[in-house]
Amino acid sequence: MSRREEKRAEREDRLAEQRSRAALAARRSGEDGEDGEDGDGGDARSGGRSGGRSGANGGTRERPGPHGGAGQAGGDRAGRRDPDSARDGARDTSGRRSAARPARGDGAPARPRELYVPPRGWHGAGGGRVGYLDPPTMWRATTVQACGMWPFAAGSGSPMTGVPLGQHLFTGATVCGDPLNWFTRARYISNPSLFMLGMPGLGKSTLVNRMLIGLAATGVVPLVLGDLKPDYADTVRALGGQVISIGRGRGGINVLDPGAMGEAAVRIGGEAGEVLKAETHGRVLNMVAALITIVRGRPMDDHEQSVLSAVLHHLRERTAPGRAPLLPDLLRVLTEGPDRVRAVTLDRGNETRYRDAVDPLHRSLLGILDGPLGDTFTSETSTRIDPNAPAVCIDISGIGEADTQLTAAAMLAAWSDGLGTVAASHALADAGLAPRRWFFTVLDELWRPLRAASGIVDRIDALTRLNRSLGLGDAKITHTLKDAEALGTDADRAKARGFVERAGMVVCAGLPRTEMEELGKVVGLSQREIELVSSWSSPPGWGMTGEHEEPPGRGRFLIKVGGRPGIPIKVAITDAERRLHNTNTRWTTDEEAVEQAAARAARDVARAAGQTGPGGWSA
Repeated sequence: MSRREEKRAEREDRLAEQRSRAALAARRSGEDGEDGEDGDGGDARSGGRSGGRSGANGGTRERPGPHGGAGQAGGDRAGRRDPDSARDGARDTSGRRSAARPARGDGAPARPRELYVPPRGWHGAGGGRVGYLDPPTMWRATTVQACGMWPFAAGSGSPMTGVPLGQHLFTGATVCGDPLNWFTRARYISNPSLFMLGMPGLGKSTLVNRMLIGLAATGVVPLVLGDLKPDYADTVRALGGQVISIGRGRGGINVLDPGAMGEAAVRIGGEAGEVLKAETHGRVLNMVAALITIVRGRPMDDHEQSVLSAVLHHLRERTAPGRAPLLPDLLRVLTEGPDRVRAVTLDRGNETRYRDAVDPLHRSLLGILDGPLGDTFTSETSTRIDPNAPAVCIDISGIGEADTQLTAAAMLAAWSDGLGTVAASHALADAGLAPRRWFFTVLDELWRPLRAASGIVDRIDALTRLNRSLGLGDAKITHTLKDAEALGTDADRAKARGFVERAGMVVCAGLPRTEMEELGKVVGLSQREIELVSSWSSPPGWGMTGEHEEPPGRGRFLIKVGGRPGIPIKVAITDAERRLHNTNTRWTTDEEAVEQAAARAARDVARAAGQTGPGGWSA
């Protein structure tokens, strides 16, 4: 209630208390008057007085009324002394005046009334006055749900646009956000990208996994182009998406396959289709050049790229529709030496000059086919990306951590194929042949591809600069800024530092103080924010009972956007998220592993049953 209503209620309580005390005083004075007089009620007047006195003691004497009925009780003085009549002017607890209760016609005494007690007690010493009332229970709801109960709009100081992330660490207010919604709807950021840093085991992947689930519910297509652990494969399966495995003996990618872009070019046709075919040619050329760079450890020469482009044009013109050339076909064309390819080498009809020009390229291609990359890129694509899938995950967890060259090559191939699918989707939408779709890419464990080869840095750099025009949001996750400092060249280190500078959102989990101070030079952190995030990097305490204790910083993050104050949040995951996202699967006990395998098998059976109709036909 308001302050004015509270004061009015207090005044009414004081008035009711005064009347109650007046009635009590009247009762006591009536008892004293009865002891001082000796009338027995012999005549009518004394009877009236004694009736008044007896009324003060709880009894009443009735007089016949004009119609033979029961009249008033006692005389006027008795009515004035009667505590019941004194209470006639008092207000009851509901605020209405109480009427005097008439005496019963059979002469029985009226039932006495109890004194009025204010809801919060009497004022004064010994009155039992209560100065504090328990606050009502608070509930949180949206303005749509609670508009009738609370029609007032008030901001809580926390953003409410995007995926629900958690609660504000200090106020408890709900905090929502993700790169796409903060870029498109709220316009808090100018670049739909997120960069996250933090020590291992504090929940970085879990927070991005929640963004992935929330964005998928709004129609955004998550693309995990290179899942290294894997952290997101089970989530993509639960969303009904597509999981593609790449590795030795698991599956491969044909880097010469135009994929979704080639299919879209044929479907669109005309001038727009020819433009898309030219873009497809450039994407394939860059992918083959990246593989050669990984094998050699240095970039290709300019004339070699010209020769490779001529070979790809020759293959596309002579390959049957619906079939994609393979890397062995490149070797065959180089061996044959058609006129179009010889013209680029400037051999002038001299076979020796031609062989000197193409032999280094020939040797590098042989290294891709039979070298450290194995047979991953020598055959047809094992599984193509489905352009209509609600989510896609390319799982490269089968590649060993020590196999850095194959990891880099697989990630480059995954990005080329995934971004080609994005470009094809937008080309079809521009032509009016498909609905417009947005995409959200996740690049976890950024330090591994950064150290694999220098070409990876250039590819990520291009991705972070062009994602606005591609209709693409991205999330990059790594441990510390030192991951960028460990790169081989100054140019690569500068490009890696630019990832943080250009990110629309920077999210920090627990980091040592030295790392936070270094990050503060790039992002702009206050001293209090540095101390807060540094405190989250402490290890858990020594458990005396043997129970598992979590680190103090697990699930706590600081969201920074430009020069604005950071938003500290606490993320509490659900049971479904905990089952889908377990980054410590290798450390589970045998019983837990058996339960997880059984649950996964049950989900696969249920999914297969849902995709197969009656009679065994495929839905």
